[in-house]
Amino acid sequence: MTKRKVAVIGAGPAGYVCAIRLAQLGQDPVVIERDALGGTCLNIGCIPSKALIAAGSLLEKISHAGTMGIQVEGVALDVARLVEWKAGIVGRLTGGIGVLLKNHKVPVIHGSATIRDARHVEVQGEKGVESLEVDAIVIATGSIPIEIPGFAFDEDAVWSSTGALAPKDVPQHLVVIGGGYIGLELGIMYQKLGSRVTVLEATGGALPGQDRDCVKVIERSLKKRKIKLLTNTFAQSYERTAEGLAVQIKTPKGEETIVCNQILSTVGRRPYSEGLGLENVGLEVDQRGFLAVDRGMRTQVSGIYAIGDIAGQPMLAHKASKEGLIAAAVIAGQPEEFDARCIPAVIFTAPEMASVGLTEEQCAEQGLEVKVGSFPFAASGRAMSLMETEGFVKVIADAKSDEVLGVHMVGPEVTELIAEAALAIEMGATAEDIARTIHAHPTLPEAVMEAAEAVHGMAVHIFQKQR
Repeated sequence: MTKRKVAVIGAGPAGYVCAIRLAQLGQDPVVIERDALGGTCLNIGCIPSKALIAAGSLLEKISHAGTMGIQVEGVALDVARLVEWKAGIVGRLTGGIGVLLKNHKVPVIHGSATIRDARHVEVQGEKGVESLEVDAIVIATGSIPIEIPGFAFDEDAVWSSTGALAPKDVPQHLVVIGGGYIGLELGIMYQKLGSRVTVLEATGGALPGQDRDCVKVIERSLKKRKIKLLTNTFAQSYERTAEGLAVQIKTPKGEETIVCNQILSTVGRRPYSEGLGLENVGLEVDQRGFLAVDRGMRTQVSGIYAIGDIAGQPMLAHKASKEGLIAAAVIAGQPEEFDARCIPAVIFTAPEMASVGLTEEQCAEQGLEVKVGSFPFAASGRAMSLMETEGFVKVIADAKSDEVLGVHMVGPEVTELIAEAALAIEMGATAEDIARTIHAHPTLPEAVMEAAEAVHGMAVHIFQKQR
C-alpha cells in the first residue's frame, strides 16, 4: 500500500468521514474547510433542525399531558434559551469532529480551496495563500439553498433554512415556499411552537416523489393542525406593507395576496462548486450542478474524486458519508465501490415518515408483480401508550420470490424503525424472513413484523379477508 497525500475539500459528513477513514487506512489526508467543521448537516441542517423539532414535539406533548392525568401549568417558551441550547448541541458535535481529526493526526486548514491542477490545491486563508502538492483530491463541498426570483435570502424578511434555525422570536404567521421535506419539517415545527403556517407548493401535493399513501397521512395531519397547504401554487414576489409582508401568489383560481410576518423559502438545494477551479482540470458540472462519478467515486480526471451532494442524488448526509468511506478505500488501493441496494430517507414531520427501496408506483413502472402488506399503528399497543396512533407500516414484496423490494412507513418514531427495513433489503431478505423474526413486545417494531405477515394475509392483530 502506497501512502498518498490527499486533499479533502470540505469537512461535512462526506469530507470528515473520508479524511478519518483515509487516516485509518494509513494515508496522509489534509482537510480544507472554509467554514465550520461538520458542514451544513451539523451546523445549519440536520442536527440543529432536529433539535428544534424535538423541542417543538416536547412542547406539544406537554400540552396534551392532561389526557394522561398530568396537569401542567405555566408552560412558556424562551426562544433565546432554545436557540442557545441548540447551539450547544451543535458545538459539542463539531468540537467532537475536531477532536477526532486531531486524534487521527489529520491537519485542518481553514480557508477557500481552488484546484490549480490535478496535483495542486491553493488555499486562501486568513494568513494568505497556501499551496499544497498532493497525490489525490477529494471534492466534498456540499450544497447551498436555492434562491428563487423575488425572494432573495436576507435572513430577515426571507429566511433560508439557515435563518429559520436561529429565530429571534416565533413568527405569528409564517409562509413557507416549498412543500418538500425541509419546508414541512420546519413549518410543522413552527406550528408546534405557536405559529400560524401557510405552505405554498408548486406541484399537486406535499412531499413530491414520496409514497402517496404515506403522504396522505401527512396531508391529513397538516389539515388537523390547521396548516394551510396550497397546491399548484407559485410564489411570485413580496413587498413590505404596514400590515406585514404581502406575498403575491398565483393559484389555479388566479392571483392572490397573503399577508404574513415571515417568509421561509425552501425550494431545494444545489451543489456548491463556485470558485473551486473545476475548469482548471477540465471538469464540468451538469445542468443540475452535479459532477459525474463512477462507482469508486472517481471523476473523469485521474486522481480527483467527488463525494456527497456534488456527486449526485440523493442529497443526504448518510449517503455522503458512505461515499466518503468508499473514496477513502479506493484511494488506499482497496477493491471497493458503491454497491448499496437501497438508501433510506427519513422525514421529521408529524407524524414522522420514512422510506427505503421501491414504491408501488416504481415497481409498476419496472413491470414488477408485487404483494403489499400494511399494518396500522392504531392496532399497536405501544403506539397507543405513546398517544401516537396515526399512520402505518407498508411492506412491498416480490410476488414470486417474496423478496422485500420496499418499505414505507408513517407514524411514531418511524425514522428509527426504517433501519430494520434497510437491512432487510440490503441482505436480500424476504417478507417471510421479517415475519418469522421474533420482535420484542410491546414495541413499535412489531408493526414491521405484522406488515410483513400482512403480505401473506397472515397478520394477527388486524383482520384480513382470506384470499
